[in-house]
Amino acid sequence: MAQKKTKRADRDLEKTYPRKDFVAKLRRLADAIEAGKAFNIQVAGERLRIPADALFNIEHEREGGVDEVEFQLRWQRE
Repeated sequence: MAQKKTKRADRDLEKTYPRKDFVAKLRRLADAIEAGKAFNIQVAGERLRIPADALFNIEHEREGGVDEVEFQLRWQRE
């Protein structure tokens, strides 16, 4: 029986992690990228699967006295 795909609501959130947790997530991500494998992560209660063919970019923003660097991964949901 075919699975019914449900539309996920748009979402834009930011979650702050303690340094130790952030490092662990980055390490797992780097290992998955290096191995050419998909990466699974849970962010604010939602499980995400980032495919191995995701696009990677780094963004730098500056506004007022604040600088921000974002490491981004983009992919099309199936």
